[in-house]
Amino acid sequence: MIKILEYDKLNDLEIIASPKPINDVSAVVSEILEKVKNEGDAALRYYAQKFDKAVIGELRVSEEEIAAALSQVEPEFLQILERSAQNIREFHEKQKREGFEIKREGGVILGQKVTPIERVGLYVPGGTAAYPSTVLMDAIPAKIAGCEKVMMVTPPNKEGKIPAVILAAAKIAGVDEIYKVGGAQAIGALAFGTESIPKADKIVGPGNAFVAEAKKQVFGRVSIDMIAGPSEILVVADGENEPRHLAADLLSQAEHDKNASAVLVTDSMTLAKGVQGAIEELLEGMERREIARASIENNGKIILVKDIFEGINVANAIAPEHLELCLADPFSYLPKVKHAGSVFLGKNCPEAIGDYYAGMNHTLPTCGTARFSSPLSVDDFVKKTQYAYYPAEALAKVADEVAYFARKEGLTGHAKSATIRSEK
Repeated sequence: MIKILEYDKLNDLEIIASPKPINDVSAVVSEILEKVKNEGDAALRYYAQKFDKAVIGELRVSEEEIAAALSQVEPEFLQILERSAQNIREFHEKQKREGFEIKREGGVILGQKVTPIERVGLYVPGGTAAYPSTVLMDAIPAKIAGCEKVMMVTPPNKEGKIPAVILAAAKIAGVDEIYKVGGAQAIGALAFGTESIPKADKIVGPGNAFVAEAKKQVFGRVSIDMIAGPSEILVVADGENEPRHLAADLLSQAEHDKNASAVLVTDSMTLAKGVQGAIEELLEGMERREIARASIENNGKIILVKDIFEGINVANAIAPEHLELCLADPFSYLPKVKHAGSVFLGKNCPEAIGDYYAGMNHTLPTCGTARFSSPLSVDDFVKKTQYAYYPAEALAKVADEVAYFARKEGLTGHAKSATIRSEK
C-alpha cells in the first residue's frame, strides 16, 4: 500500500525521490561495445541470438517488410497514429530556430547559422512491449530539423521481426532506415558503424540499464540526448479531486517499471486516504499489476502539505519527469513551477495524453535532471556555428586591444596574429 507522509516531519532526503537501485552493468556493456567495434555485423547477429533468441539475416528492414506491416495494422490505429503525428509536428514546428546576423560599423559582420545534424540514430525499446509512440516522438523532431539521415534501431522478436505497429509508426514519421538490433549492441553499432549500419553523429531515445550505460560509454565519440532513468510522476492536487482519477494517473507510470516513482502531494488527508484506497482497487484490474505494485510499495508516496504553495515547493525539490497540477486554477500556479519535464494542467489532463497525443514530447529528463535539462526537441537535432568577418580597416582599428588582451593571458602568438597584418 502507498505510504502517507507528513511534509513537516520529513527531511530533504526523504522528500526527494530515492535513488533507483540499478545493478552495475558497466563491465558487461563495455565488453559488448568492444565486440561490436571489432566484429561489426557478426557481433550484432551473435547478440541477437544470445539475447533476443533471434536468427537475423539481413539487418536492415526491407521496404516489403514495411509495406506488409502497414497492411497488418488496423486502419483505425493507423488513423490515430497519423493524428498523433500531426499534433507532434504542429508542436515541434514552433521550436525551429533561425540563424542571426549582426552588422557593425566598418563592415564587421558577426553571425550564427543553424545546421541540422547529418546522421541521427533513434533507439526504440522492445522486449516486453512495443512503443510506437517513442518512434513518433524521436523521429518527427529530427525530420523537422532537417537531418539528412534518420536511422532507427529496435530489438527483433524471436522470429527476427519488428512489431508491425513500430514499422507503421516509422513510416508515418519518415524514418529513413530501420535495423533489427537492440540493447547495448545497437548503441555500439550507431556509435562505431558496422558493415550494414552507418555511424551516427547523435543517438537519442530511452532504453533499459544496458542501453543507458552504453550511451554513457560512447558519449564523446557521438552525441547523446540524455541518460534516461525510470519513469516518474508527481501529482499536486487539492481536495476537490476524484480519488480514482488521481490513483489511475499514479498507476499509469507505476506500470512502466518496478523502479518507477509515483508521488501525490496534497493538502487534504481525506483525498490522501481516498487515493490510497483507490490505488488498491485499481491495481487488481491491471495487466501489469505486479510491476505497478512493486513500484507503488517501493517508491510511491503521498505527501501531506499545509497548502498548495508548499506543494509546489515539494514538486520543485523533486524536479519530476511528469508533473500534474490537478487544481481548480492551475495556470495561477504554473509560474511557480521551476523544475519539471512536462506539466499537465487541470483536473482533466492526465499525463497519458502527453505520452501519445497532445503533441509535446514524451522523452523527458528523469531522476531530478529537470533541474538543468529539457525535453527532447528540435534543438537536439541541430547545431550552431558562429562566424565573423572583419575587413582590413576594421581589424587594424582593434588589433592593438586584441593583442593587449592576449598578452595579459601570456599568449604572445595570439597577440602577433592580431597585429601582424598591420605591420609595415
